[in-house]
Amino acid sequence: MHSTTTVSADDTDRARLEDRADFIRTETIRLIEIAKTGHYSSVFSAAEIFAALYYSVMDIRPDDPGWADRDRFVIGKGHAAVGMFAYLADLGYFPREELDSYARLGSPYGDHPDMTKVKGIDFSSGSIGHALSNGFGMALAGRMSDRDYTVFAMLGDGEMQEGQVWEAAMSSAHHRLDRLVAIVDRNGYQLDGAVDDVLGVEALADKWRAFGWNVIEVDGHDVIEVRDTLNRIKHAKRDGVPTCVIAHTQKGKGVRYMEEEPGWHLGYLDPEDAESAIEEINNGRRAR
Repeated sequence: MHSTTTVSADDTDRARLEDRADFIRTETIRLIEIAKTGHYSSVFSAAEIFAALYYSVMDIRPDDPGWADRDRFVIGKGHAAVGMFAYLADLGYFPREELDSYARLGSPYGDHPDMTKVKGIDFSSGSIGHALSNGFGMALAGRMSDRDYTVFAMLGDGEMQEGQVWEAAMSSAHHRLDRLVAIVDRNGYQLDGAVDDVLGVEALADKWRAFGWNVIEVDGHDVIEVRDTLNRIKHAKRDGVPTCVIAHTQKGKGVRYMEEEPGWHLGYLDPEDAESAIEEINNGRRAR
């Protein structure tokens, strides 16, 4: 008598998306080795969100980056751009070998994304706090031009301390922009320490609700939960209410000492430590 194991479609997709999330992590390490400094842990907390969005949720055409009906993605925590470049190259927006120039003089690939230089980037970030306002404009433009795309705006939880975020939140609810989805990477840390020690943002879900938004909280490292939540929002019947997804994540996810030390918001691994970190990520992948 032989036993059989049935592999579900979700199991297969989980493995695929987790693999892409870990690819984003390891490629981030490789690119920061070129730059000699970078934001490891800010990418690592968002890797599963990036993977779910770009490999499963968003309607995009890498061979036609300016496609008018594409879903849009804007990011407030633009210092995570190194991870974004990894998946954009992987998807074919530009040749992978171009990333070998990362952060070099004259390279289009720098510490923050530049929409005038990099295919697949919808918003040039820099100073934190402007992404949701741009997402508001894109969503409003989509409605005015009778297009059905969705705008996803990823915000850091430290970004919740910016007043412009709440102006954009209030305006989005007032204009009933139900094609706008805010995703808060709630990893608990910002450059200067724990978010709620620097300037407390709780009760975060209640604040978004008070500003007129639907709020859903998810495990930001469960790729299937993230995938299903974002797809459900994207394909839901329009109700005139924008949605905020609060993704509970861990800063530096995938490398133990980065998870335990918030100072890795910005840093540099020497080659031996980089190799060790990549091995830990790959071992975690094999253990799943």
